[in-house]
Amino acid sequence: MMDDDLNLYFRVRENGATVFRVDTENRQRRLEMTQIAVANVRNGEVKPHANTPPTDAETAAIRNWIETRRKLLKRRELDDIMRTIDHLNLTAHWAQTRASDEDLEAFTDQLLMAMHDLRMVLVRKKSDRLMKKG
Repeated sequence: MMDDDLNLYFRVRENGATVFRVDTENRQRRLEMTQIAVANVRNGEVKPHANTPPTDAETAAIRNWIETRRKLLKRRELDDIMRTIDHLNLTAHWAQTRASDEDLEAFTDQLLMAMHDLRMVLVRKKSDRLMKKG
């Protein structure tokens, strides 16, 4: 992911990104990437890299990237939940219409435990919300 205004490149990692300054103005006319920081999406922290810290403008761009990334990850998470609902419906249809006894034996216990766990969490959270309202 690039921030073209400041020539920053974000190498995405599990909890954020390693941030590089991209330099194209050199004698060889090739891209040079210099690490300037590590951005943490979870806590919003920007850790400058040892000898090449980001400028104030770069730090602002990194913080903007963190907020944009948080929003993207939130949208993806909600989309994953909606897909899970679709998969559960498709699984129910498959189990009812096409699954053999052997197919059902292979996954029934694990699926029932996962669904029971999810149900317990959802019921508890729903109860908590209702208690706060009332």
